[in-house]
Amino acid sequence: MNIVILTAAGMGSRMHQDIPKQFIHVDNKPVIAYTMEAFEKHPSIDAIVVVTLTSWKEVLYAYAKQFDISKLALVVDGGETGQESIYNGLKAIEEEYGVENNTVIVHDGNRPLVSTEIISDALATYKHYGSSVAAIPCVEVVFYSEDGIIAGDSVPREKLFRTQTPHVYSLEKLLWAHNEAEQRKIFNTGASCDLMYQLGEKVFFSRGSEENFKITTVDDLTMFKSMLKTRKDEWIK
Repeated sequence: MNIVILTAAGMGSRMHQDIPKQFIHVDNKPVIAYTMEAFEKHPSIDAIVVVTLTSWKEVLYAYAKQFDISKLALVVDGGETGQESIYNGLKAIEEEYGVENNTVIVHDGNRPLVSTEIISDALATYKHYGSSVAAIPCVEVVFYSEDGIIAGDSVPREKLFRTQTPHVYSLEKLLWAHNEAEQRKIFNTGASCDLMYQLGEKVFFSRGSEENFKITTVDDLTMFKSMLKTRKDEWIK
């Protein structure tokens, strides 16, 4: 099975809103519902697991019913960190479906514009290499700085890539990584690919997109609203 874990347990403090960013409504639909819909419509996805805040679990089930998300299988309590939240989702999948022959696609719940092409390329790269991480090349000039004020050395941008989600691994491999992290006392890694790299695993890139951005600020929310309108206009034409 191809099973998605959507991480949606953050409080969204940078958004300065009363509700978490993944539950903010845009055009009468919460951000997390747009993300679920992207995986709902992909033919290769079998099930969706959302890891979220305990107080929002029932709300998520209600959203799935309202927006016809039939692939939502489990809603799981989040942890204190992103790493812990993913681990909670993995253990829930293991309990529900077992370990063998299960592929896990980890994706940020607040990346609602993930396309069918990105998901397909992530799965294809995983099939070829055994893992995949969506990434895009860095096109800006990048400097290293000790204090955030004075520029130090510039870094060759042609060698820099910004990772996104989805990340795709076998369930067995991800469970191994998180169990190994506990043994080595590796906590609060930024993403599954970061954890894998720290454990000495190779990281293989699949195709990302500038549109596949993560909504973390009000500016991001404004951009998301604008892009939704553009997509609707293109569809109408």
